[in-house]
Order: sequence, then C-alpha cells, then structure tokens
Amino acid sequence: VLAPQGPPAPNLSELKSRLQKIRELTRRAAPDASIPKGPGSLQNHVQRARELGARIRARQSAHPEKSEAQSPQEAAPGFLRLPQPGSPGLELPYKYKVLAEMFRSMDTVVSLLFNRSELVTFAKVKQGVQDMLHKRFEEKNVGQIKTVFPDSYRFRQERNIPAFGSGGKRSDYQLTIEPVLEPEDGGQGAPQMSASRLLQRRHTFGRNLVKLVREQHKAFLASLNPPLVVPEDQLTRWHPRFNVDEVPDVVPAELPKPPHSDTVTSAQEMLARARAMLTPKMERALAQLALKTAGCSPGSPGPQGPPTPSSLTSPSSSPSALRGVSQALLERIRAKEAQKLQALMTRRPQQEERLLVLSRLPELARILRSVFVAEKKPALTMEVACARMIGSYGPSLTPGEMEKHLQVLSELLPDWLSLHRVRTDTYLKLDKSAELGPIAERLARITQEEEKKL
Repeated sequence: VLAPQGPPAPNLSELKSRLQKIRELTRRAAPDASIPKGPGSLQNHVQRARELGARIRARQSAHPEKSEAQSPQEAAPGFLRLPQPGSPGLELPYKYKVLAEMFRSMDTVVSLLFNRSELVTFAKVKQGVQDMLHKRFEEKNVGQIKTVFPDSYRFRQERNIPAFGSGGKRSDYQLTIEPVLEPEDGGQGAPQMSASRLLQRRHTFGRNLVKLVREQHKAFLASLNPPLVVPEDQLTRWHPRFNVDEVPDVVPAELPKPPHSDTVTSAQEMLARARAMLTPKMERALAQLALKTAGCSPGSPGPQGPPTPSSLTSPSSSPSALRGVSQALLERIRAKEAQKLQALMTRRPQQEERLLVLSRLPELARILRSVFVAEKKPALTMEVACARMIGSYGPSLTPGEMEKHLQVLSELLPDWLSLHRVRTDTYLKLDKSAELGPIAERLARITQEEEKKL
C-alpha cells in the first residue's frame, strides 16, 4: 500500500517572493522617518502647549496676590456684585418714589437712544417718559434728578438738530442729554448702557434719595426736647412722629439755558425797550404827569403802622394742662420717652417679629384653653390644636406660624403648657385648673421685660 504524499515543498523563488511581500508590508505600516516634521505636526503642537503652560504658571507664581484677589470676584454671580438697596424700614415719601420712577423711565429711554448712537434730546425723552408713566414730565423734574444724582447725565444746549415731525425749527436750541458712563474694564469700543449699568444707576439714585430723607430726619431729631442722636448705621426706621410725606421737595438744579436772543417775546420786553429809547427830558415830563395824576386821585391809604405788641406776643410754650407740674418730672418723662423712641428706631426686624409674637400670646392662650375645654381631652395633637385656633383667631395665620406661637408659649409657660413628642406626632397638654388672669399677667410682664432688653 502506498503512503499518501504531502504537498510539494516550495522552491527557492517562491520563498524569496513571499519574503519580499512581507518586507514591503512592514515598510508601509511603519511611520516614514524620512519625512521632515513641519511646524504643523502633532509633536510641535504638544511642545508649544507645554511651553505656554509653563509660562502661565511662572506668571501666576510671580503675582500670587493679584490672582487670589481676582478669583472671588470672577467666581461671584453678577447680581452679587451689584449694589443692594437700603433698609426696607426706611420708607420714602410718595413724591420721592414718583421721582425714582421718573429716573428709571428716563434712564430706559436714554439707554434705547444712546445704544443706537442717536442724539438724545429732552423732547424725545419727555415723550417717552410720559408714555411710560402717564404723568407730566417737565424740565423741573430733570433738574430734580440732577440734584439727587449729579453725575448721571451731562446736559448741553445745541442747535442745528434735525427735528423730524416735532414742528420745531432746525435753528432752535434744544436741551441734549448724554449719560455719564465709566469705561468698562478692558473695553475697546464705546461704552453701552447695559442692564447691569441701569440697575446700578437705579440703586445709586435710591440711596441718594434715602440720604436726603436721612438729613431731614436728623434735623427733626435735633429739634426734639430732649434731642436724639441715632447713628446712621443703626437707623432701621424713622421716628414715629416724623411725617415722611412732609419732607420738602427736591430743589431742582439749574439746567443749561439757550443763549440770549434779541427777539422780543412779550409785551413787557417791548415796553422796556421803548422806555430805553426815551430821552431824559421826556422821562421827566412823564414822571411829572404821573405825580399830578396821583395827586388828583382820591387819597390812597397811608402806610401801615408798626404792629402792636399784642400781635408780636407768642403763645406760651407749655400748655395750660401742664401748669403746676414739676419741671424735673417733665424732663424725666421726656428723657424716658426719647429713650424708648431711640430704641424703636434702632430695632432690628427679628426683634420686631419677636415682640409681635409676644403681643399675640395672651389672646392665643385664651383661645387654646377654650379649645381644650370644648374638646374634653387631656391632650391634643399639634395639627388639631392649630386648626381649631386658626378658625377662632382673628388675624390670618398659617399652620406653621400658629405652631411657632404655641412653641414660644410652651417655652415661656412650661408649667401651664407642655409639648410631648410621641413617634411622629407632637401632643399638647394644658393645665385647665389654672386661671387665665395670672397667665395673662405673666405674659404681659415677660413682654415688658423683652421690650426693656431690646
């Protein structure tokens, strides 16, 4: 039996051709080292990035305080970098609020015209502000705005301004308005009135208005008997007898006037010019004629005499009801009242809220006892007690606010009202045998002590 024969052995030429193919494939797969590396190759880009990173790190290490000072400001949101309004308790008069709205509307109209490189005139601003507020807007209001915020606008009188449809002549002078803007950091072009700038200018105007009222309030405190002195940083509300709406109006600042013209605009100017054209002889003749005419007329009333002493006497400084009262006692009463008013003007909102809660507790204690008597239960859940008391109490309170009042009541009178936490509910237990009279007296005494502390 013949053995099976294998495949024929390759000859030398086939082996050489296979080796040549393998070398060619290997050469194609390997990177071509003969090609020179140009400036746009990957290795050059990586090397350049490393050099720039090293240069930035060296610059930061040379000025560490500058980078640390700039990082919090860049990380802070934009609304935190803007000025915040003043204390909410310092209420402005109504006329000052109207002036603040006029400034806001004027700033809005000016920003629209200024951002599109249009010349801003008072006629355009007046029409826009009146359309927004539905109120009269005159040059007097612009003068008041200049008094409150002098660095807000730059005013000029210019002419040869195109008046499209306004009815005015091109040669007439017009009041032009230009906003005063600080250059932005690193800004190349002309500054723009952005939303952040408008908000910043509005807050500045509001602070200036509050500053004007502060000056009037300071003068009012100095006129009291005894006078009061309250630091500016501690003032949170006005004096109770200080009438905010009686603050005088803002005095308008003087705006640029057009140059004097020789045209006659009234009959009075015409008479003044005619009088200047008369000769001295004609003036003397007219004066004599006027004296003769006055002598022929009925006697005019003579000059009024000096006022009688009775008209100059002022009323007594002290009312008749206080006659006979010791002056030292009056001074002590006035000093005590001034001390209370000063404490009231420097009281913080948290302290005001605490006193408001304490003032409600006597009435809430009476209602809570009535709820326990009606329910005939030794303990009630907080949810049920709050629901019953909200229905019986006059001022509207939320369940959360009522729960807060009950917690304060249990803290002040733990022997009368106690809170017990059982699993997920809070139970109230009340001493029904206690009289309400002593309870109300204790609460009133606690309120008086809190007022003295504040």
